[in-house]
Amino acid sequence: DGKTYDAYVIYPKNHTNEANFVEYFVYQIMPDILENKCGYKLCIYGRDIYPGEDTVSAIEKRIQSSRRLIMLLTHQLVNCKEHTYDQHIALYNALIQNDTKVILLEMERIGTYGKFQQSLRFIIKQQGTIKWKEQHTVHPQSPNSKFWKQVRYHMPLTLKSS
Repeated sequence: DGKTYDAYVIYPKNHTNEANFVEYFVYQIMPDILENKCGYKLCIYGRDIYPGEDTVSAIEKRIQSSRRLIMLLTHQLVNCKEHTYDQHIALYNALIQNDTKVILLEMERIGTYGKFQQSLRFIIKQQGTIKWKEQHTVHPQSPNSKFWKQVRYHMPLTLKSS
């Protein structure tokens, strides 16, 4: 299909205590489970977009060369006044061009989605979110946990056996 990545990961990039966990999740837990244990290839801003690259065009290219978009929903994302460029491009691709599926991971209890931008609320209403409740499980980094099974269900089929 000409795609390089199985998923492009969108997450809040501000540095707060909440973001520390989110960044740990994005840079450590997700690659360990989805790449190392399940054979997927993720594109993560800050890891797969290189210094010196034009950020705007690099983000566009990476999103277009990804089969899925994984968006991490947090209070920080809800309360963020300006939405990041990758979030804009991702939602545009998902809704207008209708060529990329979005996987929404609710990283903390959000409650009402009223503060999210309308396009994001539309996607949530259409397909819902996958809720991170791994603190209640014995093996949060097991690819066989309920959370990761739900994520893998929405991911494209992988050629590698898991």
